[in-house]
Amino acid sequence: MSHKTLPRTGPLLAGGDGPYGPIGRPGESGLALPQGFTGRVVARSGAKIAGLTWHAAPDGGACFPDGDGWIYVSNSELPLLGGASALRFRAGGDVIDAYRILSGTDLNRAGGATPWHTWLSCELGHRGRVFECDPYGVRAARPRLAMGRFRHEAAACDPERQVVYMTEGEPDGCLYRFRPGDWGDLTEGTLEVLCASGRWRPVPSPAALLRATRHQVEDARHFDGGDDCHYAGGVCYFTTRGDRGLWAYDAGGSTLERLCEGVRAVTAAPSGDLYVARDAGRARIDLVAPDRSVAPFLRLDGHDDVELTGPAFSPRGDRLCFSARRGRTEGLTFEVTGPFRA
Repeated sequence: MSHKTLPRTGPLLAGGDGPYGPIGRPGESGLALPQGFTGRVVARSGAKIAGLTWHAAPDGGACFPDGDGWIYVSNSELPLLGGASALRFRAGGDVIDAYRILSGTDLNRAGGATPWHTWLSCELGHRGRVFECDPYGVRAARPRLAMGRFRHEAAACDPERQVVYMTEGEPDGCLYRFRPGDWGDLTEGTLEVLCASGRWRPVPSPAALLRATRHQVEDARHFDGGDDCHYAGGVCYFTTRGDRGLWAYDAGGSTLERLCEGVRAVTAAPSGDLYVARDAGRARIDLVAPDRSVAPFLRLDGHDDVELTGPAFSPRGDRLCFSARRGRTEGLTFEVTGPFRA
């Protein structure tokens, strides 16, 4: 991932049409994109794709390299039947396989990819767990209990500091980081919580048998419903569902900044651009450039009351995958391709 990210301070600024020009008219799927970009639906909840019935409530997602092609993994936020599924793409974009990588888990809301090409699928349920999954479908998923038992939302790996940041889906949730004893092995380690002082302190009992993790450290910093998160270029970006905020935690400087409102999910492109799913009015994804200018990138028309989830770029950075879901029933998974800047 490029280190060309946002300047550390200053407001986000409206940037007109952005680097790709204005958004055009919507296509058959309802996607409206800049000239030169195309979009399509690659999976529908309840419909067969490569022999697999695609799950309902598609949520967090990530892409992984697979030879000349790639794999897109998507969580399912269903109670007790959640889990995660994967789509395998050829280099040209054809879907050649689909399969489950996690089953029988509860409310798998979001998660995060690791540098060693596994998927961390997070349970939102009470005393939820983090499951480390194999996106290639070879190894069985395993719970990583040392990462804590709480309403897990998302995870983001920081390879520079060798920690995993995690958000918590509570009205007074915290921002955590897990420091494994051996980077690349998440079976053991230390769970820490961000405090009001700006310091990280260990959580005494990550298993939370008697007291919730967010209440174990006196000066822990609380957020209004932690949601999605993504690490890029020294910064952990995360969103808060309760107040729809986008935050930036500068890991090097140990500073925290609230960037803007109305954001549901976030990812980054190799260019250093952020792509944020907005929830104001019609569903759309905006591009936030390294100079902090904000411009619309895509809009989804004809789909009322949907939220956009799981945005992720293919390893080459030339395709963007995401889902649009309505509650816990309907869901569409999209792929957008075009001249994304390097």
